[in-house]
Amino acid sequence: MTIGWHFNNTYSKLSNTFREEIKPIPVTNPELIILNEKLASELSLNFSKIDKNELSKILSGNSLPKGSNSIAQAYAGHQFGHFTMLGDGRAVLIGEHTTKSNEKFDIQFKGSGKTAFSRNGDGRAALGPMLREYIISEAMNALNIPTTRSLAVVKTGENIQRETSLQGAILTRIASSHIRVGTFQYIAARQKENELKTLLDYTIDRHYPEIKNSNNQALDLLNLLIDRQCNLVVNWMRVGFIHGVMNTDNMTISGETIDYGPCAFMDTYDPKTVFSSIDQTGRYAYCNQPVITKWNLARFAECLLPLIDKDKEKAIKIATETINSFEKKYEEKWMNMMRDKLGLFGLDDKDKFLILDLLTWMHEKKADYTNTFCHLMNLEPTKNRLYEDNDFMSWKKRWEKRLLNNNSPKKYLELMKNNNPIVIPRNHKIEESLEAANQNNLEPIKKILKILEKPYDEQTEINDYQLPSSSTEKYQTFCGT
Repeated sequence: MTIGWHFNNTYSKLSNTFREEIKPIPVTNPELIILNEKLASELSLNFSKIDKNELSKILSGNSLPKGSNSIAQAYAGHQFGHFTMLGDGRAVLIGEHTTKSNEKFDIQFKGSGKTAFSRNGDGRAALGPMLREYIISEAMNALNIPTTRSLAVVKTGENIQRETSLQGAILTRIASSHIRVGTFQYIAARQKENELKTLLDYTIDRHYPEIKNSNNQALDLLNLLIDRQCNLVVNWMRVGFIHGVMNTDNMTISGETIDYGPCAFMDTYDPKTVFSSIDQTGRYAYCNQPVITKWNLARFAECLLPLIDKDKEKAIKIATETINSFEKKYEEKWMNMMRDKLGLFGLDDKDKFLILDLLTWMHEKKADYTNTFCHLMNLEPTKNRLYEDNDFMSWKKRWEKRLLNNNSPKKYLELMKNNNPIVIPRNHKIEESLEAANQNNLEPIKKILKILEKPYDEQTEINDYQLPSSSTEKYQTFCGT
């Protein structure tokens, strides 16, 4: 029986400017440790009849599937505000697979060895960060947030040297594509309009065929990406997710979350929360995510200027006006998202004050972001006396009065339950499961994955996964390089 691969590798057919043809570098002793069978089924793939050793070889890149054509993609990026020419330094796109329902997905190996873009890196990845991306990307998908997905993690049988010696691993990442703002920056920096037009046409064919016959494709693409990224970041804010490394090479043109390096979820509500060890200035803090999204989109708009209008001054004016529409769009979407979290139907001029007063109280009292909304749905994991606070009780009365517009409790609770997760990937539980995996115990990872599959559902025996860490030590994340 065949696995069901159906490759149609359009990106590899673009000129050498866009990519380097390269095969994954074979590893010593590949061992499959986790396979996402549900995702495999969604991709019309069937691994059930394949021997585990053979599957380990396939998902490590030691034995490439028929029809694949592996490449490393070229891109650039503003990293913490500084422009750099980059590219896939430790990832290889083995091909674009088409499902039975005619959906196209990139199949990429992350940690598969050196490429022309590796600079001083070894092109490899450690087990912990690859498992972390697997857990969090799959959790994001279950939270109904657009994201790249994770199909498998394979141990390589080789150690890699970072600050210490770590077990090597390769992640199979699935994305609707890996085209980034940074891809456009790379091509725009070459100042060849024909190459820029090629990338624009390819992107529209791949993601936005509805604007194929538009009079100004570049401008329409910019508007569509503003909408998609706006929706994406509002969703991040909804669940307390902090990406941690919002460089332009980590903003996809498809509108999916990509790169789960120093990301984490906020426990105590604090708009200035930063987890990344390298973000010393808080550039990518929770509250700055919308600001940086607009900044990244402005960099994208700069790339498109020659295609927006032949007259440069006119193109700049049009692009600036378009980018400046971001704040209004974002505020409107954010307000509606917060209304949904609070179960509020319709519009009321006082909603903004109701929302901001709650967030201010949460910040002042160091309340848990996720569990505060669980409390309002009568689903908090344990009784917390914090919610007996007079200021909170006073706010709650205002909220309950506003809810009267909704007619029925069933209606508003349903809205709240669809928008407020009961369980999120708690940072300390992720670390516990990764520590166990490094000791060859995969049970904690299997358990957390099962719980995170249904973040909006009431589940038994999940209290331990709902509570924030009891440690007073500041949680830090690191780029998994």
